[in-house]
Amino acid sequence: MEKYKELLKSRLKEKRYYHSLCVADEAKRLALKYGADPDKMYLAGLLHDITKNISDDEQLQTFKKFDIMLSVTEKASPLIWHAMSGALVVEHELGIDDEDIISSIRYHTTGKADMTLCQKIIFVADLTSADRSYPDIEEIRAAANRDLDECIIGILKFTIKDIVSKNKPLHPDTLDAYNYLITERKEVENNGNL
Repeated sequence: MEKYKELLKSRLKEKRYYHSLCVADEAKRLALKYGADPDKMYLAGLLHDITKNISDDEQLQTFKKFDIMLSVTEKASPLIWHAMSGALVVEHELGIDDEDIISSIRYHTTGKADMTLCQKIIFVADLTSADRSYPDIEEIRAAANRDLDECIIGILKFTIKDIVSKNKPLHPDTLDAYNYLITERKEVENNGNL
């Protein structure tokens, strides 16, 4: 872990590095609570923002280097690029071949339908880490301790409203994540009522 921490210190601004440490700690805590590998989740949390502080041009060069074609929505959403480029850097430059780590980094900003436990943990840890302070953070943290899916639905509702209110494009993965979780919960409720 120390080599990754040193690498992050050289790539990230101090505030972003601190955030990465906080996300790693929260990811480990959630992993222990929900039954995922705590060391793996700590590493994914640590590395989730590895490309957050590089320029848009550098992000685009990373996509070009690995033949990644951005969708129209992705081109118009540079705030999510670091998740995509970060997953590429972790896999191809750091040589980490663990799909749980790579995909958790890849989807930590947008979410996606049918997220794995590891993907859910990094998605939630990023928004509930100790350094975060925004309206309703305590409610969101409480939800994370009760039910990851409930927490993610709350985060997605906030995210969707926020993006739409700013007239920004909504990534299809975010909408798919919301629809999947809402539909899945309704199916569980309906099956319980049979």
